[in-house]
Amino acid sequence: MEKVNDDEAEEMTVELELDDGTIVNCAVVTILTVESKDYIVLLPIKEEEDNEDGEVWFYRYHENPDDPNEEPELDYIEDDDEYEKVADAFDEYLDNCEFDELMD
Repeated sequence: MEKVNDDEAEEMTVELELDDGTIVNCAVVTILTVESKDYIVLLPIKEEEDNEDGEVWFYRYHENPDDPNEEPELDYIEDDDEYEKVADAFDEYLDNCEFDELMD
């Protein structure tokens, strides 16, 4: 389903296969923990444009603790309330990033 590339030390990317078979490269923005569950925030990288609208995608994120080399699994968030909690946590993450930049 996905492949994590860490060719560049600072920016990890994921190849995500959509339901229609399209492959989309995404930058990994962050991994958030909300109510004891992990979520990944992905920024689609569109080759022909810069993704100026800043659209991000949220997925449930699972790693196999017994095999760190196994590819992580991503699951859709189908519950609206769960999605809203993740979106709120991401907004808080962005606010903290902006605060940190101001302090530097």
